Amino acid sequence: MSRIGKQPVQIPSGVKVQVADGKVRVEGPKGKLEMSPHPAMAVKLDEKTKAIVVTRPDDERLNRSLHGLTRSLIANMVEGVTKGYEKRLKIEGIGYQARIDKKALVLTVGYANAVTMTPPAGVTVELTDPTSIVIKGADKQAVGQFAAEVRKVRKPEPYKGKGIRYDNEQVRRKEGKSFASGAT
Repeated sequence: MSRIGKQPVQIPSGVKVQVADGKVRVEGPKGKLEMSPHPAMAVKLDEKTKAIVVTRPDDERLNRSLHGLTRSLIANMVEGVTKGYEKRLKIEGIGYQARIDKKALVLTVGYANAVTMTPPAGVTVELTDPTSIVIKGADKQAVGQFAAEVRKVRKPEPYKGKGIRYDNEQVRRKEGKSFASGAT
C-alpha cells in the first residue's frame, strides 16, 4: 500500500470540496481549483471525518504510482486554496531589472529589447524592488511553471553570476581564464 496514497487529505474549515463527474473541485479563500483524476483512481469525500480518501483497484505498477500522485495533487490543491504558493526570484547584474506594466512582467536583462511576459490566469506577480520578483497563486504547478519561464529568460551564468535566479538558489561560480606568465 502506498504510504502517501493511503493517508486521507484533511479538509480545513472554509474549504468546499466536490467530487462528482470524474472531477475534484476545491474552493477556498485563495481561489478555485479543479482536477480530473485518473479513471482508475477512486476519490471519495468522507463528510463525517472531513477528509478526501483516494483508493486504487489493485496492486498493478501503474495503479500504485497513480495512487500517491493523485493524493498529493489533491493535497496540493487544498493547500493552495488555503495558504497559496509563492516563488521568489532575484535579478543579479548591473542594469538588470524588472517592472510591471498592466499585469505583465517586463524584464530588462541585457538584451536589445525588454522581454514582456504575461502570467497565466490565477497567477499574480509582485515586485518588492526592481530586482526582486514574487510570483503567487493557488495552483502550485502554474506558479512553478511561470517562475521557471521567467528564470529561463536569463539563467544565471557561472562566471559573474549575472541573471535571474531563485531566491535560495546557489550558483556555482567558475574561475575565469588565468594567463600564464612567460608563455609565448
